[in-house]
Amino acid sequence: MLRLCVALWAGAAAMPAAAVECSTRDHEGEAFTICRVDVADADLRLFLRDDSTGKPLASFDNIDRMLGADDARLAFGMNAGMYHTDRSPVGLYVEEGETLAPVVTSAGPGNFGLLPNGILCIRDGRADVIETLRFTDDPPACRFATQSGPMLVIDGALHPRFLRDSDSRYRRNAVGSSADGQTLWFAISQAPVSFHQFATLFRDVLKTPQALYLDGNVSRLYAPAIGRHDGGFPMGPVVGVVRHGAN
Repeated sequence: MLRLCVALWAGAAAMPAAAVECSTRDHEGEAFTICRVDVADADLRLFLRDDSTGKPLASFDNIDRMLGADDARLAFGMNAGMYHTDRSPVGLYVEEGETLAPVVTSAGPGNFGLLPNGILCIRDGRADVIETLRFTDDPPACRFATQSGPMLVIDGALHPRFLRDSDSRYRRNAVGSSADGQTLWFAISQAPVSFHQFATLFRDVLKTPQALYLDGNVSRLYAPAIGRHDGGFPMGPVVGVVRHGAN
């Protein structure tokens, strides 16, 4: 049975009305923090480098500080894809319509290369998780996009390589999209979980037809309305919701 922690909603008024709502739910004996983003009401963006210096932002604090110069704040944030040692994206990265890193379609080592992988594409009025080869066959005009892998759920089915009894368990984070592109579900596990367990959260609980793994050991969440502000390793791409008006 799912357990909704009502206390986590106490700070919801600090965010844009109905744009972001976060709660904690249990699934198969583990707790997950889940944030639902209403795409139509949210100023949803990707962040990588500081606008003024060109240096990697690398942290939620730096993003919030940069936004503050424009009388805005970060209302929600999560690391959004794998990156190289210089914090540049491993795969496709698009910011304000400009492609800063190319799409990668080949298989390779690590989780990113465990095909099929996928792309989070943010457009005006909708946002979708799209399997990479499907994306390249008919590329949409993304305002923002980030590539990661593997896909967790593809058209309602689990990634074919996931094993129910796998002993590969890490703290993980991911994103799933609704069929109409109007809702994104971001989830982060509170403890190490397997890919299979994490994927079934999106398929069976959140009911997202498409879901994409974002990362593992560096999984981070910023949700000030519920008192969540993860620190740790410097990050590469970050997805976030911007709240306008600094106060």
